[in-house]
Amino acid sequence: MKNIDRRQWLKKVGLTSSFALLGGLESMALDFPLRSNLAYSKVLLNANENPYGPSERVRKILTNSFDEACRYPFRSLSGLVEMIALKEGVNKDYVVVTGGSTEGLKATGLVYGLGNGEIISADPTFQAMLRYAETFKAKVHRVPLNADMEHDLPAMAEKINKNTRLIFICNPNNPTGTILNKSSLLDFCKSHDNDAVIFSDEAYYDFITEPEYPSMVELVKEGRNIIVSKTFSKVYGLAGLRVGYLIAKPEIARNLKSAVMANTNILAIEAAKEALRDDEFYKYSIMQNFKAKSLIYQYLDDLGLEYVKSHTNFVFFKTGRPIQGVIDDMKKYNVLIGRPFPPLNQWARISTGRLADMEVFGKALKQVMS
Repeated sequence: MKNIDRRQWLKKVGLTSSFALLGGLESMALDFPLRSNLAYSKVLLNANENPYGPSERVRKILTNSFDEACRYPFRSLSGLVEMIALKEGVNKDYVVVTGGSTEGLKATGLVYGLGNGEIISADPTFQAMLRYAETFKAKVHRVPLNADMEHDLPAMAEKINKNTRLIFICNPNNPTGTILNKSSLLDFCKSHDNDAVIFSDEAYYDFITEPEYPSMVELVKEGRNIIVSKTFSKVYGLAGLRVGYLIAKPEIARNLKSAVMANTNILAIEAAKEALRDDEFYKYSIMQNFKAKSLIYQYLDDLGLEYVKSHTNFVFFKTGRPIQGVIDDMKKYNVLIGRPFPPLNQWARISTGRLADMEVFGKALKQVMS
């Protein structure tokens, strides 16, 4: 879905307004029957997956693509690159397709971490790039989040020095689910992209319900030293197929392509193409995610537990006791929740799931926290 179409749809649905709370979602929701083969022995709320995907249209494409699975994916890849370029409003040479966004993160960590490069990041945040860069002797400056559980941009700016090669921003942030003030984010990127390349991880961007919230792709189009990462794992429900992409100006994109190792496969490519065409499932995923988050908020409010309002498909809440014990106790009820995120060791990350999953979670949480 193109960004302009997405903005118009969000305004129409009004997920952040009373319209949604007063039945707007029900009146506009699409009917996607729950498949019997989605039954699990455990409630999986620990990996920020979309339990409704792949969509039926994508499933058909996967089945129809098996005859091509004996072929290398390069011819098919060009078609996906064209579709991504059209979606993001850039030329094809701005697009780097990767095996999930994690490969893009690691390739970037390799390119900018080699030779003792220095990287600045918030803490806690998604660690894939940072830990991979550290294996190649990069130095990572981890800056604690501010009191609102957001990236502390002024403190991150203070860490910039002559050796800084990359600034990593995860927005919305994993695990807190927060987004940065859009003006502050734009000002930061415009002020510091000549000091170091800025990486904007936007894996959860599609779940932001503010219609005018910008993707940093808009700054890439201006020729700035910015890399944007996106994925088909979340809203499109393709986490198991491993396909994502980076957007950067051509000279940066070429360097990143040289560091990509695994790439992706022909089934994932064809699935991603169809996912981009399937606007109905895209809308459905966002609506179901909104409903699930509303249930999580309700359960947490009933128990008087502190939490952070989320712009993702997960919620970060305060347990008041060591998180590993809560994880272990929830397992006794066959509910899996997110791993520890030090130093916030009394906070838990709970992914959204099917509505029935959320009911099981609510009952289990009540038992565990009481």
